[in-house]
Amino acid sequence: MAPRVLIADKLSPAAIEIFKARGVQADVKTGLSKDELLQIIGDYDGLAVRSATKADKDVLAAAKNMKVIGRAGIGVDNVDIPAATAAGIVVMNTPFGNSITTAEHAIAMMFALARQLPQADLSTQAGKWEKNRFMGVELYAKTLGLIGAGNIGSIVADRANGLKMKVIAYDPFLSPERAVEIGVEKVELDELLARAEIITLHTPLTDKTRNILSRENLAKTKKGVLIINCARGGLVDEQALREGLDSGAIGGAAFDVFVEEPAKQNVLFGAPNFIATPHLGASTNEAQENVALQVAEQMSDYLLTGAVTNALNSPSVTADEAPKLKPFVVLAADLGAFAGQMVDFGIKSIDLAYEGEVAGLNVKPLTAAALAGVLKPMLATVNMVSAPAMAKERGIVLSESRQDNSPIYDSLIRITITTELGKRSFAGTLIGGAPRVVEVKGMELETPIMPAMLYVNNEDKPGFIGALGVLLAEAGINIATFNLGRVSAGEDAIAMVGVDQAPSEAVLAKVKALPHVKEARALVF
Repeated sequence: MAPRVLIADKLSPAAIEIFKARGVQADVKTGLSKDELLQIIGDYDGLAVRSATKADKDVLAAAKNMKVIGRAGIGVDNVDIPAATAAGIVVMNTPFGNSITTAEHAIAMMFALARQLPQADLSTQAGKWEKNRFMGVELYAKTLGLIGAGNIGSIVADRANGLKMKVIAYDPFLSPERAVEIGVEKVELDELLARAEIITLHTPLTDKTRNILSRENLAKTKKGVLIINCARGGLVDEQALREGLDSGAIGGAAFDVFVEEPAKQNVLFGAPNFIATPHLGASTNEAQENVALQVAEQMSDYLLTGAVTNALNSPSVTADEAPKLKPFVVLAADLGAFAGQMVDFGIKSIDLAYEGEVAGLNVKPLTAAALAGVLKPMLATVNMVSAPAMAKERGIVLSESRQDNSPIYDSLIRITITTELGKRSFAGTLIGGAPRVVEVKGMELETPIMPAMLYVNNEDKPGFIGALGVLLAEAGINIATFNLGRVSAGEDAIAMVGVDQAPSEAVLAKVKALPHVKEARALVF
């Protein structure tokens, strides 16, 4: 029997033709209420959506035969991914179909802001002819600061270079080689804030990027700076930006995205030289066609052959390989997540070394899982499929090596990250089928992976462990596991502490202030 797909939001007719040509039955039923959707969703193997239809827990619970949900676009806020994962439903998106359109919208907003085009249009059509009121600025020779230089950011850089602008970029994952390739000067965030005359954001919304243009950072910008956000609401402190626009410290802003959408009202509305559009970044005929065709191909491939592309919650592993690879995929992802939270500077290369029995397996999914873990802190939407492409965009060199024998363990995975400041290496194994970190900074230890952990690098001096324990106890943080490694007595040492409550920034600051502490980080898995 042919697989059945429900197209619940408006898609290009060409997508429907792809489903039919591939032998998938596609029913178009848009504008359904939640009750209507609940009544019919159980009959379908696949669900194709844009942003209107909400695949929440109730819908997923009723989707008894559902195998795949395809989102024609990037964001999947309307899909409950944890619930889908628990139900064994693969969630796919189309991360690259909107790139050119979104980049062009940012450029259009930059022009409109520089020349006050919306305001001039309203004034002129009102019969005012205020020729002297609208004094704009040229983009030529201006310094454009990119926050985020991935797929969309690099396209913006290319267009800005064509306008003869000076482009600087802040992106922790942008290598110096990739920066040269896309024609930008790589800088740290504070330098970008100090130098840029125009700032445009092209980064996903993660814990690290939320309010990246905070009140404090906005205060570091050049007087009269123009700010464009066509990426995600929440990257800029909207209240602080409004105050900057009112005072004239910020020359203008153009936003396509807001913290709360649909934005029927917003603190920025009515501000001087502020331009707003209703999340139009992906709204061109070409982009809608691209993402619709991609989602139809991806869903058809999965339903007919089991091939997984651009999945947000499923590794690219065949049914035969799954039982052997699954625990190693978990180990690789945990090691990658550990490594990703331990580096703050531009990554130049990532090497995965496989020793022992694991070296004889299909390690590509393991490498992808590790890579996704490394990139996750800065790129929230990264997954096992998209991670290699995202790393390549940023000029990160990826390498693998295999060794049949492992001196101590049956299998060992080692991840080495080279940054502009040097190398960091982490190794792990499976003990009783569960992941264990067994080496950090060349020091041996054995620690399980806990949801919340504290990493401390210190000098091996008497009293440190007691001081740390007392500090955590006073903060009401319970220690679940405590594992130590060191070079030798009195020298470099590390502590990996599993905790029941994640330490706050204030607690972390106190840990860093303890005697003999070199580095402290709160880790989340």
